[in-house]
Amino acid sequence: MSSREPEVKTDGLGRRRFLKTATAAGLSIALAPLHSAYAQADSGDSINIALVGLGAQGRVLMDAMLKIPGVRFVAICDIWPYARTYGQRYLKKNGFEVRAYESHKEMLEKEKDLQAVVVACPDFWHAPITNDCLRAGHHVYCEKMMSNTIEGARSMVQTMRETGKLLQIGHQRRSNPRYLVARNRLLGEARLLGRITAANAQWNRAVSADLGWPNHTAMPKELLEKYGYSDMHQFRNWRWFKKCGGGPLSDLGAHQIDILNWFLDVSPSTVIASGGRDYYSGHEWLDNAMVIYEYKLPEGTARAFYQVQTTTSAGGGYYEQFMGTEGTLRMSENPKYTQINREAAAPPWDQWISRHLLAAQKAPAKSDDDSSSGNDKVDARETAELAAYYLPVILSKLIHQPHLENFFNAVRGRGTLNCPADEAFKSEMAVFKAIEAVETRSLVTCKSSDFIA
Repeated sequence: MSSREPEVKTDGLGRRRFLKTATAAGLSIALAPLHSAYAQADSGDSINIALVGLGAQGRVLMDAMLKIPGVRFVAICDIWPYARTYGQRYLKKNGFEVRAYESHKEMLEKEKDLQAVVVACPDFWHAPITNDCLRAGHHVYCEKMMSNTIEGARSMVQTMRETGKLLQIGHQRRSNPRYLVARNRLLGEARLLGRITAANAQWNRAVSADLGWPNHTAMPKELLEKYGYSDMHQFRNWRWFKKCGGGPLSDLGAHQIDILNWFLDVSPSTVIASGGRDYYSGHEWLDNAMVIYEYKLPEGTARAFYQVQTTTSAGGGYYEQFMGTEGTLRMSENPKYTQINREAAAPPWDQWISRHLLAAQKAPAKSDDDSSSGNDKVDARETAELAAYYLPVILSKLIHQPHLENFFNAVRGRGTLNCPADEAFKSEMAVFKAIEAVETRSLVTCKSSDFIA
């Protein structure tokens, strides 16, 4: 953990004015992450890009890139004509006339002025397409997971090294200023939690039907098989099939597991897990998992529990929580799930409040029937109620925008990547280890060499 980044300067501003200023500026307030020089994109330098994959995630990234100055769409690629038509029409409305391709190889052959490619297709195509783009001389931003196989993910790191091109992986929390302040300032500089002894994280989703498609848009079987799909149902629901994706631990868990590793600054030493395909009979991948990682920290052992459910949205949203001897930090991309608590015996946090890294929450008003005699205590050993705080940092941009900005700034030579492929590989391997633990129903031991591509 490091605290080399500059201190947040507010020039004596009150919290309200600070928040307003930070929001208006998109929080471009010298919050350099551990291995990045974060800077605003310069609209004077245009970068020609192609987007591969016009599904749900590709469209999210497209919307974020449309807000970044200097990003110029010149081509899109998707095997589904329906998606290509959507992409061309949408980008035209936003001022870009783009050429559309079914095959990424044809796109790479014909598009001679490309500088960067954003890859957002199904996981099993990430490695082949990314490697081809890197070898064609283009920088790549690839969505996570890197691949649905360890071999595929490792090949991407190796190709990045061989070509010398940039490869950013889409763990977008690593560029979120709220996460950067929490990790680098509160945990790193302030050591706010004391010794971290445990962590937990989750992402639960309610029951949902499989995705369909308009009848007139169905692709012929020959085209689907050419690109590795057995039928339209598998194409539309690829995340649930083992040859195409990695299941919920890959789709959802990768986000939280990455944060566990990043904040703790170490890879796990062991993994145990349980999960199964207990609800959706038509899926190959499990629909739930509970995972326990063991981390060997300098101060001692800490364990982290991760849960993913696709049959209920209960449990307090999606978050990552770190618990220590002096406090607890719950982080989420959604500010309403974020909270910080100080243990009663911990030193005061006044200096961090005065530096606008924390803000105290008002205690809820007591009602007339509240007991003050202590008779409402469940157990004599019950810990005193914790003081609550929140993180006064606002991201006024789309969630993926800062991570994409970091990528394009690095392409321009004005910073380094926040999540290059060799760094992302460590967290991707932790996901693969959890999947192994579920499938083998055994304790999986991890070696430090496992996390090096």
